[in-house]
Amino acid sequence: MTPLLGRRARQRWLHLIIGGALLMPYFLVGTVIVGVQRPQGDVFTSPANQLTAFAYALPMAALTALLPLARPLSVAVARALCGLPPDRPLADGPARTRQARIRSAAWFTLHVGLGGVVSGTTLSLVPFAVGVMGLPFFAAVRDAPVPDLPSALDRTWVLALAPLAGIAMLVALAGCAAAAGALLANRAPVLLGPTPDDRLAAAERRAAELAVRNRLARELHDSVGHALSAVTLQAGAARRVLDSDPEFVRAALTAIEETTRRTVGELDTVLGLLRTDDDGVPDAPSGPGLDALDRLLAHCGLAVAYAGGGTDGVPAVVSREAYRIVQEGLSNALRHGGHGEPVRLRIAVRAGELEMVLDSPLSVRPAVVRPGGGLGLRGIAERAVLLGGRTEAGPHDGRWRLTARLPLRTPAQERR
Repeated sequence: MTPLLGRRARQRWLHLIIGGALLMPYFLVGTVIVGVQRPQGDVFTSPANQLTAFAYALPMAALTALLPLARPLSVAVARALCGLPPDRPLADGPARTRQARIRSAAWFTLHVGLGGVVSGTTLSLVPFAVGVMGLPFFAAVRDAPVPDLPSALDRTWVLALAPLAGIAMLVALAGCAAAAGALLANRAPVLLGPTPDDRLAAAERRAAELAVRNRLARELHDSVGHALSAVTLQAGAARRVLDSDPEFVRAALTAIEETTRRTVGELDTVLGLLRTDDDGVPDAPSGPGLDALDRLLAHCGLAVAYAGGGTDGVPAVVSREAYRIVQEGLSNALRHGGHGEPVRLRIAVRAGELEMVLDSPLSVRPAVVRPGGGLGLRGIAERAVLLGGRTEAGPHDGRWRLTARLPLRTPAQERR
C-alpha cells in the first residue's frame, strides 16, 4: 500500500487538490458562460454542463499561466510536493522566453486539469464509498430516500459485499490519484525544467562570475606581489647597512611601513569584493588610479625617473588598469632587473591612447624571485587586451623595455 498511501503519494495527492482549488475560479467563470449559453439547464446538476464549464476553464487557466511569474510559483509547489528526484532540476526565476512561457502554461493547465478531476472525485467518491460500506450496519443508510436506488441492495449477498465494494472504490481512487501524481512528477522536469535559453543564461552568469573572480585574483597578485617584492628588497638593503648607515635603515623602514599599510588597505578592498550580491556575481574590482602614482613611485624600492603629464582626463577604468600595469612593471624590475641605474617611466596621451613606457636595467646577477610568481607579463597583457589595448616587452638598447598602450575609449564604450 506504500505506493498508494505512502508519504510521497499523500504529498502528490495534496498537490492535486491544490490544483483543483486553483481551478475553481476558472471553473466558476466557465459555469457563468454555460449558464448564459444554456439558460434552461442547471449547470451544477447536469454532467454535460459541468464538463462544458470544465472545458472553458482550462484555456483560461493556460492564458493566465503565460505570465512570467507563474513559473516560479509552480516550481516552488512542485519541488515541495511532487517528490522529484534530485537529478532532475527545475528552472529558477520567471519565464522570460516564449518557449519557457508555453511550457509553464502547459504545466499549469495539466496541474489544474488533473487536480480538478481528482479533487472532484475525492469530494464525491469518498462519502459515497463510506456510505456503501455502512449499508450492512446501518438501516438508516439503507432506508435513505435516494432516488433510483437499485432494489438489489435489499439482497443479503449484496449487503455482505458492500464493505468490500466501498474499500475497492477508495483503493481505486487512491490508485488514480497516485497515477495522476506520478504523471505530474514525470512531466515536471520537462515542462518546468530549464530551457536552452535558461541554460545559456546560467552559463553566461557563471562566466561573468568567473571573469570577475579572475580579475580579483589578478588584483591580489599585482598588489600583494608588488608589496612583497618592495618589502623584500628594502629589508635586505637595510640589513646590509644596519650598522653603517642608520639614516638609510630608517628610510627603508619608513618605506616598508608605508608599503604594507597601503597594501593592507588594498587587500581589504579586494577581499571585500569577494562577497556576492543577490545575483551571485561579485562586485567589479576597483582600486587606485594614476592619481596615486606618485606615492607608488616614492615607496616602490627603486629609483624611478618619471616623465609624464596630461593624464587628468583619463577615464577611471583606464586609470586603474594603467596604475596596475605600472605597479606590475615595477615589481618585475624589482625581481628581475639590474641595480645601480634608475628605472625610466614615461606616461603620455598620444592619438587617443594612454602610452606607458618603462625602461629598467637588465640583471647581471641572480634576481629576487618570489615563490608563486610568473603572472606578471601575462597579467599585464590581459589587462591591456580587456580594454582593447596592446603591450610589448623585451630587450631594447641594452635595457628591458615594457610598453603598454590603452585606448581612452574602451570596447564597451565604442559599442554604445
